Amino acid sequence: MNILIWALAGAALGWLSFSYLGFSPGRGKIASLMIGGMSGIMGGKVIAPMLTGPPALPTDFTVGSLVVAMVVASAVLFAANMVYKRWKL
Repeated sequence: MNILIWALAGAALGWLSFSYLGFSPGRGKIASLMIGGMSGIMGGKVIAPMLTGPPALPTDFTVGSLVVAMVVASAVLFAANMVYKRWKL
């Protein structure tokens, strides 16, 4: 369940960055959703356990891991926007 929440939070940030902030309009909305979702999973699953305390049970939801997932998704979307602007990839 946590992975789904992290992916949805990242995808929502991808949608916001495409629709409202105008990040990489040439790349497309689907690509922004995919980049946001995958980086949200990476942030919640890989990086959050290093930065936050572990949950009481492995299946417990923690707000700290959600925040880390959203920060990582934002950073990756920003980096993808910079790469797109520089090299049009």
